[in-house]
Amino acid sequence: MTTRPLPARMLRQPSPAAQVKLVQNRPRRLPGFLLRAVSYRRNRLLILDQTLLPHRAKYLRPTNAAEVAAIIKRLAVRGAPAIGVAAAYGLALEARRLPALNLRSGLERAAQTLVAARPTAVNLKWAVVRIMQSVTAGGLASDAIRQAVVREAKSIEREEIERSLAMARHGAGLLPRNATILTICNTGALAAPGMGTALGVAFQSHLDGKRPHVYACETRPLLQGSRLTALELRRAGIPVTLVCDSAAASVIEKCDVVLTGADRVAANGDTANKVGTRMLATLARAARRPFYVVAPCSTFDPATPTGKQIVIEERDGEEVRTFFGCRAAPKAIPVFNPAFDVTPARLITGFITDRGVLTPPYPAAIRRRLNR
Repeated sequence: MTTRPLPARMLRQPSPAAQVKLVQNRPRRLPGFLLRAVSYRRNRLLILDQTLLPHRAKYLRPTNAAEVAAIIKRLAVRGAPAIGVAAAYGLALEARRLPALNLRSGLERAAQTLVAARPTAVNLKWAVVRIMQSVTAGGLASDAIRQAVVREAKSIEREEIERSLAMARHGAGLLPRNATILTICNTGALAAPGMGTALGVAFQSHLDGKRPHVYACETRPLLQGSRLTALELRRAGIPVTLVCDSAAASVIEKCDVVLTGADRVAANGDTANKVGTRMLATLARAARRPFYVVAPCSTFDPATPTGKQIVIEERDGEEVRTFFGCRAAPKAIPVFNPAFDVTPARLITGFITDRGVLTPPYPAAIRRRLNR
């Protein structure tokens, strides 16, 4: 691993000439201000440790699937599409290191380890299942299996980038000029390859000259909003105002729209996302503001009928009892620390997806889009 102070260039907005530079190994031209959370080159995987941003840049270099699973579990990489890509490349690492004799069985064990790392995010399981399907069909030789895993992982990353670009275009078309956006957690390029999800809409609106402004909830307890969203918006040159999560009700009247991401969308439209999302949806309904979920079709889970069946990850209480290493509560105090909550479909104005904008009734709309 490599650790160093965060370079000043990561905090600066790139020059206008760099706004649309070609990024190596990506299918489209992407803005130069975008960061890259996961990178696979020359059979090596690099993951930017997001737990240390914006203070330090630390690049993790896992060598097997178990190390990737641990990185995912402790949120060093996060965001449903990004962890799906990381898991896919984790299987590529595993395929490369395993001997031919137990290649298939070893990949199956690694797949189970990765899926268990974060149970709520459906992209993780989706990517792992897709990789395993590519190697279990037919009698592939060991070298062919290794090549198939890498090829499929790269395809997943390319497709997620394309999805992010499509979501950004569809979402930006909904926003007026000078729109004020309220969001939570981090949904930019650090969370999803390419443009991201909800923040991708803000990025595209900015590139279109619409001059958006963003209110970013700090997102307790791990501050993905203040540490990551503020960093990405600053790099993009988009005006951003940071607010405590509990101040959302005080700014909702100033906002034109609420945009959030998703970790899993049930067949009926119920949506699991970072805890606090349901709060914003409830506020938006009371203030008569549109509430949009921005998510690729890979985040929709038709096998989960409603939000009641979504497993909500509950994390260690020390994340709340301490604040970046400092004691913030009595040591023995009980803590309820869910990583996600479920927003009922009835509170959601629409879903901005890579295949267009979905509006109610959601069960039929979701079925049609997923079957396209």
